[in-house]
Amino acid sequence: MNTLESSEISSTEWISINQFIHEIKSINSTCVSVYYPYGKGSEIISLLTENKRSETVERIESKIEKRILELKKDPSLLGKFAETLCIFGWVNNDKIIIKEIGTSKKLPYIYMKSKKPYIKPFNDVLKTNYDVLLVTLDQKTARIQKFHGSQILQEAKLKIDLQGRHKKGGQSQGRFLRARQTKIHVFFKKVANKIKTMDSNSELLLLGGSGPAKTEFFDELDSELMKKCRFVENLSFSTPSKEIHEKIIHHLYQHRRKHVVELLAKYETLVKDGLTAKRNAVIYKALEKGAVDILIVSANYHTNSQFKNIVKMLELAKNTSCKIEFAVSPNVIKKLEIDNSVLAILRYRIK
Repeated sequence: MNTLESSEISSTEWISINQFIHEIKSINSTCVSVYYPYGKGSEIISLLTENKRSETVERIESKIEKRILELKKDPSLLGKFAETLCIFGWVNNDKIIIKEIGTSKKLPYIYMKSKKPYIKPFNDVLKTNYDVLLVTLDQKTARIQKFHGSQILQEAKLKIDLQGRHKKGGQSQGRFLRARQTKIHVFFKKVANKIKTMDSNSELLLLGGSGPAKTEFFDELDSELMKKCRFVENLSFSTPSKEIHEKIIHHLYQHRRKHVVELLAKYETLVKDGLTAKRNAVIYKALEKGAVDILIVSANYHTNSQFKNIVKMLELAKNTSCKIEFAVSPNVIKKLEIDNSVLAILRYRIK
């Protein structure tokens, strides 16, 4: 039985998208990023043509328009059925390069020119491109893997010789058990220190393994790692990589939902201090002033009558130091729809 929630992406698709993102992340030149729902190519073309850009950007947009029309005629060019089509265009040695990928999940409608490919919707909606530490252990063996998306960046294995049972003769049973527990404790400390050296901006620490070792080990972590730690069920040294990816995806989805709920709670507490904005016109002016710290946007915003204004707001936000957070939870989207799909947390009060 598939244990993934219906909203979660399959591990196979997640891996292919992570690979695609890994490839385009190295692009370091002005890029036009376009995301649009399947069958809505005409609408995105009208957006591309109605905005005047520099000559170079318009050359890129023209190539993207042609590619959209090709995909419209033959959607099979993107393989399996795609709910959202994502196209990226940039110039390399005076040649326009186009890359695209389709996903079975709904991503926000995007049309954006920025210094690099805009991949935030993949991160927020499909939970790609995050660092995750996965620790599998028992009382004598530990494996620590640092994942970035679906790639393993670092791996470490630690082991001790641990006698399982007390042998007749020699030290007493009680002394044997105390010595054994001390050895386990020293081993766990070594594992915790290794995790600390491998941790750098990880979103999560996922901890699993057979027996009671994971709960015993938890107390060896420092406070920062404890906050990131989540226990993983049914994880062992022999768990297949497909199942490992499914577990990572599942915990990242849970983590992301919690993050957005916390952001909305932060928004509510800042309302009384005048450090929020909810009307699109007010938010747009705040963005122009550089006053927006965080923009919380419904991933379903393209159904809103303010759609074109929000597209412009996103680009304006991306090209300032404002953080954009896309929300996908139905409950959060419903809440955001009341406020035209966008809320803003401000750096300072505006008049």
